[in-house]
Amino acid sequence: MRLLLFLAFLVVPVLEIWLLIQVGSVIGGWPTVALLLADSLLGAWIVRREGRRAWRNLQTALQDGRMPDRELADGGLILVGGALLLTPGFLTDVLGFLCVLPFTRPMMRKLASWFFARKVRTLTAASPYANLIQQQPQQDPHGRVVHGEVIRDDVPRSN
Repeated sequence: MRLLLFLAFLVVPVLEIWLLIQVGSVIGGWPTVALLLADSLLGAWIVRREGRRAWRNLQTALQDGRMPDRELADGGLILVGGALLLTPGFLTDVLGFLCVLPFTRPMMRKLASWFFARKVRTLTAASPYANLIQQQPQQDPHGRVVHGEVIRDDVPRSN
């Protein structure tokens, strides 16, 4: 996670500045600014349109009584994509468009799902309760089951 934050706050801005300089040297300063402005306006329009669509899909899923997992993921990706599109620079704009456009969003959803599943597995393995979660029940060699109740004497009981 620290590496990810390092990349986000140090390397990405340096890459953005380098890319802006490269594009500016090829097409000129004012066309570069115009291109950044145009993709920001286009991105704002797409975020607004896709945000409304995601909100309608979320409401439909809730009205149908089903779990809106895909709709919530799409809403989160649109939110992240909108934030990336607000950040000036071409690299963040490409990532923002990947999160916002309806034909690339499923790929980003799968990538985010893989990333968060991996993170949850890592956090679960590092948890002090991991051995309780992964522990298999003890088997009696004779196959007997003993039902019981655990009463703790160190905890005052409330009636």
